[in-house]
Amino acid sequence: MSIVKPEPPREQPGPRMPAVRNCIAVLRLLGTSTRLVSAGALARSLSMPRSSMYQLLQVLVDEGLVVHVADVAGFALGDGIFELGSSYSRRSSLENLAQPLLVRLARTVGESATLSILQGSEIVYLAKEQPRRPVSLVSDPGVHLPAHLTASGRAMLAALPRPEVLAWFSDADTFGTRGGRGPHSLRELRALLAEDALRGWSVEADTVTDGITCIAAAAFDRTDRPVAAVTASFPTRRGEGRRDEIAREVVRAADELTRRMHGPVPDRQHTTGFPVPSWAARTS
Repeated sequence: MSIVKPEPPREQPGPRMPAVRNCIAVLRLLGTSTRLVSAGALARSLSMPRSSMYQLLQVLVDEGLVVHVADVAGFALGDGIFELGSSYSRRSSLENLAQPLLVRLARTVGESATLSILQGSEIVYLAKEQPRRPVSLVSDPGVHLPAHLTASGRAMLAALPRPEVLAWFSDADTFGTRGGRGPHSLRELRALLAEDALRGWSVEADTVTDGITCIAAAAFDRTDRPVAAVTASFPTRRGEGRRDEIAREVVRAADELTRRMHGPVPDRQHTTGFPVPSWAARTS
């Protein structure tokens, strides 16, 4: 079987980490092949010892990125690669749907607007839109923060089923705080989530950043799952007397994002919220 030998990797500054480069080279080579490729062929194409290639392939198989078809002793890309690609595609699509809404929100309220998703017990910021008078925030795309400390994280957690929340927050070690601020236990988190669910949006003041208040609302996909949160962040003093106004615009943006994802828009107002999950109401 003939396969195209990839060009040797270009020299790059910094740590060489040949094992990582070799893994990437194998994945790229398998991605360009229309047939199963043997370990020997991979080793020859990449000028690697066969023993090293077998070790590398075993790791990739264990991680689900490559599959081994024993009958023909060949290898191909696995479902793990598809999952990674699908995850990127979903994120990219989500950002594209949300970006115009973030622009409108930032212009309407004159404050920073962000989009984030939930990953386990953390949130990850995907997009950010700044107003004319930006403030320093720890919400750049790619930044991870503990979900229980942020308005965006709590907005999504408040709409999740009990087992999922308990799975991530049953361990007391999960409840890290920032300067002692934020919920210290599952009981305290439940109480906050009950308030958030009743209100229909979440608010956090001075927990993540001194002098900064954040208001967030969850957006839902077609399965009624909270897949993202829209947040407005502003100096606490500048937002005095404007909290309800800002919350209305945040909810408006989140609900519009839900519509764009063909999800069911919650029956909420910024003062009445949506039904409180029974588990969240139990704080004992």
